[in-house]
Amino acid sequence: MPIPATTSPVHVIGGGPSGLATAAALVRRGIRTVVLERGAEPGTSWRNHWDGLRLHTTRRWSSLPGLPIPRSAGRWVPRDEYVAYLERYARAHRLELACGVEVSRIEPLAEPGDADDSGGVRDGGRWLLRANGGRELRAAAVVVATGANRVPRIPAWPGLDGFTGEFLHASGYRTADTLTGRDVLVVGTGNSGAEIAAELAAAGAGRVRLAVRTPPHIVRRSTLGWPAQASAVLCRRLPVGVVDRLAVPMTRLVPNLTRYGLPRPESGLYSRVREGAIPVQDVGLVRAVRRRLVEPVAAVTGFEGDRVLLADGGSITPEVVIAATGWQPGLEPLVGHLGVLDDAGRPLAEGPEGPLPQAPGLWFTGYTHPISGMLREIARQAPRVASAVTRELYEHRSGESGRRARRAAARAARDARAAVAAGADPRVIPARTGASGPAVEGPAGGSDAEDARDAEDRKGAPGAPGDAPAPVPTARNEGSDPPPTGPDTPAVPDGDSVTGPGSVGTPVEQATAPGPVGGAPDTPPAAVPPAADDPAAEDGRPRPAPTG
Repeated sequence: MPIPATTSPVHVIGGGPSGLATAAALVRRGIRTVVLERGAEPGTSWRNHWDGLRLHTTRRWSSLPGLPIPRSAGRWVPRDEYVAYLERYARAHRLELACGVEVSRIEPLAEPGDADDSGGVRDGGRWLLRANGGRELRAAAVVVATGANRVPRIPAWPGLDGFTGEFLHASGYRTADTLTGRDVLVVGTGNSGAEIAAELAAAGAGRVRLAVRTPPHIVRRSTLGWPAQASAVLCRRLPVGVVDRLAVPMTRLVPNLTRYGLPRPESGLYSRVREGAIPVQDVGLVRAVRRRLVEPVAAVTGFEGDRVLLADGGSITPEVVIAATGWQPGLEPLVGHLGVLDDAGRPLAEGPEGPLPQAPGLWFTGYTHPISGMLREIARQAPRVASAVTRELYEHRSGESGRRARRAAARAARDARAAVAAGADPRVIPARTGASGPAVEGPAGGSDAEDARDAEDRKGAPGAPGDAPAPVPTARNEGSDPPPTGPDTPAVPDGDSVTGPGSVGTPVEQATAPGPVGGAPDTPPAAVPPAADDPAAEDGRPRPAPTG
């Protein structure tokens, strides 16, 4: 059975690395996909990190499928370079971005099994997304990719509300220049806390102390050119006990800081990773501690006026407290009522293992912290999630399952690749006619084709040389390694408007605007529910999305 051309798009919630990579993989399979980003531009969470942040993973293993990070960004990519890369990635893949759209709740349109075979629920979508401005968006499937580091986590310390000093979470920290000469306490010994403390010490803070609750495993970022991440990739599938033993020599490369107040942890490195504690990569903390520029102190137990109470019974009076105490997904308001989260608020099923039976068509990606690196895992998982979403979507819409559905999806995948080779938009698949029914638009990417497609996605290589021109160099990537050409990297014409459909900075009114950058000539702009406070919508009727 063919798929109706009037079906709702797939909505990806979150314009970070996971959301963009998954959306690009879905588009390559012929699935119309709209990315909903709460910020004004993609990568909002990355933009909110401090200025001096660099990725802990190498450039090679931080790239997303279909477009490598340019060599000019260096081996350890700075925050601003990575944000620019995310912008370039969205443009290169001509993703439909609806920026400024924050989804607050996802609700099912019908109970499983209530789909109307005559076209009601199947054509209108299975999920209703309630967003800011009173918007209500229908989606055939939803991929939640808001990220594990979305909401700051601040412990419920007694007396915090009455603290007379300055208190901020690490999400509010930007640069050490504003704290020169001041007495600062950094709480937390994860990578963020360790880097902020080292940065403050190097920038001339008056005094820097680091509150330690559980001593971390500290490893060198690279040894003789060999990155610590490479060792993690090799060990990621080994038993926990084996990795714990293998990691001992690596941790011994770092000087013992016990006499400075930072002892070695008693539990194994990989055992701690399984508990959620990623090893700290040393980018200056060890030297700062040995030079007594950073002073480790006991864990914080509470606040009392201008004093910070410590676990060893002592107290200190810092001027500024920076809580590098981690993040949480914050998914409860969004999907907590659907029974898809565990007690810690994390998805019960993530990636291609989803969706859960009680929430068909609802997927989650980007909520793990593997020892081999989160960005590497995102790049590997995106094509698998896209293939699983495509297969499930096709089976739901067509009513077919098993081998017949996979073969039909594989045919659609070939059509999508042929459309790309011919210079057409892969989301508008050439129509098929025959005994199965009238000409329609349908998704691509069945299991007969997904192995080859996934391999291309992971390495970012073209399916056939010369299928599509490379993106035009910009000021940020000029002189760097040229990205691969082919169907996975559509061209970005010179002078493209960044406010047109499918481009970075798309207005919220284009939340469901179809087509590539500039719009397809045979694809009219889609109507989007107007915001409740939109003066141009006095009659309450949806307005067509602008075409830039």
